[in-house]
Amino acid sequence: MNPGTQAAFEIVAREDYSDATFMLEVRHPLMARAARPGQFVIVMSHPEGERIPLTLADFEPRKGTITLVIQAVGKTTREMQQTCQVGTRLHALVGPMGVPSVIGKAKKVACVGGGLGVAPMYPQARAYKQAGAYVIGIVGFRSHNLVFWEEKFRSVCDELILCTNDGSAGIRGIVTDGLRICLEKNPDLGEVVAIGPPIMMKACAEATRARKVKTMVSVNPVMVDGTGMCGGCRVKVGDKVKFACVDGPDFDGHQVDFDDLMARLKRFDEQEKAAMKRFNESCRMEAPPEPEKLDLPDPFEEVRGG
Repeated sequence: MNPGTQAAFEIVAREDYSDATFMLEVRHPLMARAARPGQFVIVMSHPEGERIPLTLADFEPRKGTITLVIQAVGKTTREMQQTCQVGTRLHALVGPMGVPSVIGKAKKVACVGGGLGVAPMYPQARAYKQAGAYVIGIVGFRSHNLVFWEEKFRSVCDELILCTNDGSAGIRGIVTDGLRICLEKNPDLGEVVAIGPPIMMKACAEATRARKVKTMVSVNPVMVDGTGMCGGCRVKVGDKVKFACVDGPDFDGHQVDFDDLMARLKRFDEQEKAAMKRFNESCRMEAPPEPEKLDLPDPFEEVRGG
């Protein structure tokens, strides 16, 4: 199907995993065939919308679809949560972009995903399994009611360590606790792949540094065009500056300057807060007014004239 046809970018399935996290399955046969683990797309939900990068969570060439898992945390993703329903279409969908993950020849691999990072970790775990590796999945959530894709991971992992902050599912702890258990039980672990918040990926890299276990991370800096032209997605890797969109998004976790990455992610905090405020105000204006409350007397209270 040509992306320029009317049926392009149609949302053919949706699933909500929590109040904030939702999945969109989008029809795009060409992209589904071209996609590889670790790559991302840039999405616009409507003509005046923001361009946002989203890592591919799955792709199925036979069905001709790609899967995106989104967390409604800012103005654009909150808007998409409301408007992106089955049968609607995205305005623009560009990709696959970025350098595909290198699926090496390690015989035993730990795939670590935290929170929303669980979704883009799935294609990597599947690829390592297909390459013949022994795959240990380590996924973490705040609570059991936020857990998603557990069965999908079990289908491609030889072992799965599920972690929750409150201990309501799996082991009590965060993914780095699961990673430490994995390292202790598997001295022959050949590689670790981690996707999640920068502070989580930093902790994973520190946990493996002393043992010199190769650790790859997928970084998520501020990105505008996704082609290396704007320079907004700069990330320090060792003594070099890389562009996440064309040099990554995967980098050696032991070389990434996570402190610089986290500082850069906060650069537009004020603008994001202002955009969210305007969006919330617009939503309130569009909502039907609440019925006027009648100030009726308390039937158990003495009222003059009653």
